[in-house]
Amino acid sequence: MTDLTIVRGLIIKVEPIGEYDRRIVMLTDDRGKISAFARSARKPGSKLVAATNLFCFGEFGLFNGRNSYTINEAKISNYFAFLRDDFKSAYYGMYFAEIADYYCHENLNDKDMLTLIYQSLRALESDKFDNRLVRACFEIKAISLQGEFGGVRDNARYEKDTLYTLDHIIKTPPAKLFNFSVKDNILSELTSIAKDAVRYSIDVPLKSAEILDTI
Repeated sequence: MTDLTIVRGLIIKVEPIGEYDRRIVMLTDDRGKISAFARSARKPGSKLVAATNLFCFGEFGLFNGRNSYTINEAKISNYFAFLRDDFKSAYYGMYFAEIADYYCHENLNDKDMLTLIYQSLRALESDKFDNRLVRACFEIKAISLQGEFGGVRDNARYEKDTLYTLDHIIKTPPAKLFNFSVKDNILSELTSIAKDAVRYSIDVPLKSAEILDTI
């Protein structure tokens, strides 16, 4: 019998396959981005019904087939259930997942990106943070993790507190990123910087961003 491989990860994409199956994409801490099939996961009574939804985080037991993984079991530690009840926060989460999907690759260590998206979802869940700040932090940090953040073109355009906060976002480990708040004028400037960074660094349309910017 094929050995079961245990991975820890967060589901960042889900799509239906056939009548009852699902294909999921997850970001893992040691194997990067991987895809897997969840057989009968849409069938009532399946043990994988709840465990293969978007944003589920935990440990997954996988069988490694010739061309793909198959999920055999899952132990979910965080379902991020609040995202099913908060429409706008859900789109923020989907936006973060799209960026992670864009940047991450199979068999590459993406532990920092996994930590970043996990902590960003937790920040969305908290009432301590403005979701616009969470988004700006995620965008700047995700791009800087790839070595693609080029900074700002003209420091004189921005408040000193904005530049200080920007430096903090870039240098702080993802696990400790969400530990501050900013005034509205600083948030506005951070949002502008993050928007420019995304425009220059990501060369594909992000569907969730198009929706998020209209709600």
